[in-house]
Amino acid sequence: MKKLLLGATFCFGFALFSCGFLIPNQQKMTFGQNETSSNISTITIPTTISSGAQDALKNITSQMPEFVIPGPNDLKGWQELNKQVSAMSAAQSQSLVDSFESKITSTKLGNVSVLDIKPKGWVDNGKVLVYVHGGGYTILGANSTLNNSVPVANVTGLRIISIDYSLAPSSKWDEMTSEVVSVIKALKDQGTPIENIAMYGDSAGGGLVASSVLKMRDEGIGVPAAIALWSPWTDVSGAGDTYSTLKNADPFIPDSMLKNMGGAYANVMDQKNPYVSPVYGNFSKGFSPTLIQVGTKEILLSDSVRLYQALSQANIPVKLDVYEGMPHVFQTTLYKTPESSLAILKTSEFLNEYLNH
Repeated sequence: MKKLLLGATFCFGFALFSCGFLIPNQQKMTFGQNETSSNISTITIPTTISSGAQDALKNITSQMPEFVIPGPNDLKGWQELNKQVSAMSAAQSQSLVDSFESKITSTKLGNVSVLDIKPKGWVDNGKVLVYVHGGGYTILGANSTLNNSVPVANVTGLRIISIDYSLAPSSKWDEMTSEVVSVIKALKDQGTPIENIAMYGDSAGGGLVASSVLKMRDEGIGVPAAIALWSPWTDVSGAGDTYSTLKNADPFIPDSMLKNMGGAYANVMDQKNPYVSPVYGNFSKGFSPTLIQVGTKEILLSDSVRLYQALSQANIPVKLDVYEGMPHVFQTTLYKTPESSLAILKTSEFLNEYLNH
């Protein structure tokens, strides 16, 4: 068996990673009935990134598997893929999760399943960080993305609520955003004021965080103290410049996968609705202070740039934190590299700064 690579979020590159470890290329994904994605042999490994990141990218790009992407409405295909990926992801990341010795409790908030994660040595300061996982809206869950939530709980020292929202195509954008909002409302009902709540999400989860914050604001619930978005998918319609210019740069996101996942999440006529693609939102009505982290190798780079500009023009406190040569959600796909460690630390500092105002 080929060497397994620690660190990944599986946000879109579900055939490449099992949310913590690289899937050896003899383990082909063959679910669904649509387009096949083949090995990408032209990925450039920049010399301007750390040696650890260079080695990780070389490992990844030498083991690119082939897989079949389910069609947007292939419910059985997505369910089977999610079942396989989630089980493997949870099993393979277990040792990493166990090493942090967090207390993890399954519960419900607002009738939505969540994981309540308290880091080792946690001291209750009344602050809560809500995590919304990636997976292109179609795969993964709170249990299979603990390698994204548990390390962040450890670095921030915060209690994390990880939302196990329902998945497309059986659930669509309106239901998913409502579930996220329900969790925030439940936290408020339990006595946690909105200014003591922060949120973060990766990839599709980042898009879902931003969309849900718009919905909270519009429903009069208020907005969290701050949000952090890792490689957020903010335009499901795929209109950004880098969808073309960087389509072959990132080893984790075939553009055909984006199209099918986006179609599973929202019909074409809905894809520019701000609750689907938050880059089209009106931020002049208010929004949370926002940290956006992204790499220069990402097909979704335009999504981050455009959201940053929209927030900045509306005078919302926002920081665009761009990393040289980094691929999609490098914070965990390249976990423990200098770039990853720095980004996670800066996420912690940003969120805690606004939570402690």
